[in-house]
Amino acid sequence: MTKKIVLAYANPDEIGPELEILGSGDFNVVATKGGLVTGSQLTDPDIWPLVQDASALLTGLHIVSAEMMDQMPNLELVTRVGTGYDAIDFAAAEERGIWVTNVPDYSIDEVSAHAIALSLALVRHLFEHRQTGQEGTWRYMGHTPIKRLANLTYGVVGLGRIGKASARKAAGLGMSVIAYDPYIPQGDFDSVGAVSVDFDTLMSTADIVSLHVPLNPETRGMIDARALSLMKPTAFLVNTARGPVVDVPALVAAVRAEQLAGAGIDVLPVEPCPI
Repeated sequence: MTKKIVLAYANPDEIGPELEILGSGDFNVVATKGGLVTGSQLTDPDIWPLVQDASALLTGLHIVSAEMMDQMPNLELVTRVGTGYDAIDFAAAEERGIWVTNVPDYSIDEVSAHAIALSLALVRHLFEHRQTGQEGTWRYMGHTPIKRLANLTYGVVGLGRIGKASARKAAGLGMSVIAYDPYIPQGDFDSVGAVSVDFDTLMSTADIVSLHVPLNPETRGMIDARALSLMKPTAFLVNTARGPVVDVPALVAAVRAEQLAGAGIDVLPVEPCPI
């Protein structure tokens, strides 16, 4: 029996490598029109008929719920084409004997580099310079102080693969690195030259707090009003992890109250951003 593999992260004209790999097997490989991050859902009327009879579903950030699994009688495998699988109901899949896999080394360098890029843009006030330049109000030394990187402490929350890569990059730029992760051995901290600290110490000490945690019940909303209140008024928050890790209204209030100097946000709880 030919098994159907649905690639829910790509358009039909973008799956050449996948067809080359899977074409030798007894598979029917189909790509949806949803793309990786478009705001579409797999249950949308123009996508669901392609997905419902899949034996294997390769997905991006789309939700894969228990209700969907119950309507997919052939489903044996769900693969998240990326690291975090928070959009997949893992417990429901386990109950139904459906395998769930991910790509743990996906975009390690890209995401960690983006975290550093946001950090540098904040520290060097690039966003303010761009805005005042466009408005015609730019002036020399208008956005200060600009601190030397060697005098800054870079705090990593979540020292997994991307967190480690981010720590290495920060250390390479001369910053001191501290990290919080209660689930890894001391050797992991030592391997990237990071000092292990508790969460509150990191939040109150770091000049840049960079988030690299998965989204789960423990991390959802972990950067709340209390956590933000610990930060120095000169510090910056960078989130390249998952949007719901940060309480966004609390962050907006904290920035407006100048409890911290600013934030570099790559992810939001709702995407595309409704405002």
